[in-house]
Amino acid sequence: MPTTRITVDEYEQMIESGILTEKDRVVLIRGEIVPKMAIGTPHSACVKRLNDLLGSKKADRFLLGVQDPIRLPDSEPEPDLTLLRRRDDYYLSGHPRPEDVFLLIEVADSSLEDDRDIMRPLYAESGIEDYWIVNLRDQCLEVYRQPQPDGSYLETHILRRGQRVEVTTLPGLSFAVKDWF
Repeated sequence: MPTTRITVDEYEQMIESGILTEKDRVVLIRGEIVPKMAIGTPHSACVKRLNDLLGSKKADRFLLGVQDPIRLPDSEPEPDLTLLRRRDDYYLSGHPRPEDVFLLIEVADSSLEDDRDIMRPLYAESGIEDYWIVNLRDQCLEVYRQPQPDGSYLETHILRRGQRVEVTTLPGLSFAVKDWF
């Protein structure tokens, strides 16, 4: 049976009209409405830790999004954390788009393969400049930069405890990798 794809506008209309609600626990990925992954305790704890860490560093340089939607050409994922350009309306007029994203972070344990195989190409195609996966399985930080239209990133780094990482789109904002786990 063929799959019917919907646009981001149609998806947002379904939310606004009440056809889809928070109880549905779904997102739009490449025109398909798909269920959200369940969030386990290690994942949830890591998001809280990073929310605290990133929130303490923002100093009016960025807005911090936590599991909030971003609008891509054919998708509306809800990444675990985003560092966004500041806007006076706090994105009341519409979800952030790729040009609004300084850094996008996914925390991965059971979702690791999806974050690499589905989300990484989606984010690269959309032009997300700095995409990080907090890999809870291997206790490392996967950093992807220089997105390409073919869904790849030219620059890839695997960082471990003892190393530091800087947000390239926010010069001077850096972190010790050990603080992410």
